Amino acid sequence: MPATYGFLSTYPPTQCGLATFNAALATHLTGGAGGSGVVRLLAYENTSGGIALDRAAPRVVHTWNTDRAGGWVAAATALNCFDVAIIQHEYGIYPGDAGAEVLPVLRALRVPGIVVLHTVLANPDPLQREVLEQIVATADAVVTMTDTARQRLSTRYDVDQRKITMIPHGAGSYSGAPREEHDRPHLLTWGLLGPGKGIEWALRALAHLDDVRPRPAYTVAGRTHPHVLEQQGDVYRDSLKELAADLKVDDCVRWSDVYLEPAELSRLIRSADAVVLPYDSTEQVTSGVLIEAVAAGIPVVATEFPHAVELLADGPGLLVPHQDPEAMAVAIRHVLAEPGLPGRLAGLGGGPTLRWPAVAARYQALAARLIAARRPLAAATISA
Repeated sequence: MPATYGFLSTYPPTQCGLATFNAALATHLTGGAGGSGVVRLLAYENTSGGIALDRAAPRVVHTWNTDRAGGWVAAATALNCFDVAIIQHEYGIYPGDAGAEVLPVLRALRVPGIVVLHTVLANPDPLQREVLEQIVATADAVVTMTDTARQRLSTRYDVDQRKITMIPHGAGSYSGAPREEHDRPHLLTWGLLGPGKGIEWALRALAHLDDVRPRPAYTVAGRTHPHVLEQQGDVYRDSLKELAADLKVDDCVRWSDVYLEPAELSRLIRSADAVVLPYDSTEQVTSGVLIEAVAAGIPVVATEFPHAVELLADGPGLLVPHQDPEAMAVAIRHVLAEPGLPGRLAGLGGGPTLRWPAVAARYQALAARLIAARRPLAAATISA
């Protein structure tokens, strides 16, 4: 009989990368079979126009409203109804200092627990370090999605390295998907918008391409991050629009303030001649946007954040220094000048191993090992 899985995470219709990741993993891991379910973490609400669930995705069996004290008790109880618990981790989604309230959930589990680490900081503050070290100590296994994150966790934190498994972030399938024809080069950035996204540097790079004919079009797709919208409104987006006007590139920029369904996002990605990732972060060890671009065979121009350095080393894109629009413009110009480059990039950066079915199979194998390891312990307890 197939194992059942309980997932703890934000979840659609909430609009965030974690919710989208968990929905995709849950859908492919369970294959539409009944018995599994999701404990939906309602860390913040942003559901207007949110993505719809695939029919094969597990249903929500419990909602943990994180603004209510003690919500972890019912969450843990719900997860214990399944054979394995898979818990997505970001510091900002759990209650408590540095998201410490994930820890009592892990301690209360009577089934194997797998924690998927979406962030591993190079220089955490003392509490962030303590929480992450306790997560690894309490969980049966932790998953990092890049080798960079695995090495960082192994060398900079006091953890049992035997508990760490590296499984890449999954991506959709783009094989055989037609590329959309267009009259001018198309540059694309997508994802939730907020300070640190570095769009200002991409706009300045675009201004350096004013001699390219026809002039490139640049799409910035994605809603403002709910945390940013709550605290600052759309100040960042408005400042970008003002900058585009000052740089006289506003007629080249399309602002798409939407959270795209997977099919719509796939079409948008396939319409791009280059994906531009101008992120300011030097910490980002996992980027779903980067994975999707590489899986689609679209050239990437990215700043030197850790996941880009690791994934683009095989050639599916170009790296540029942070906050350097001149270097970014040179890289974009190079990508646009190479005819047939997207076709040559297809298959680089991981190929089939990045597709969701292959990624889900690795989670399934890890879960099976953990279940098997528990059986001797259970038998010994019963005999005693």
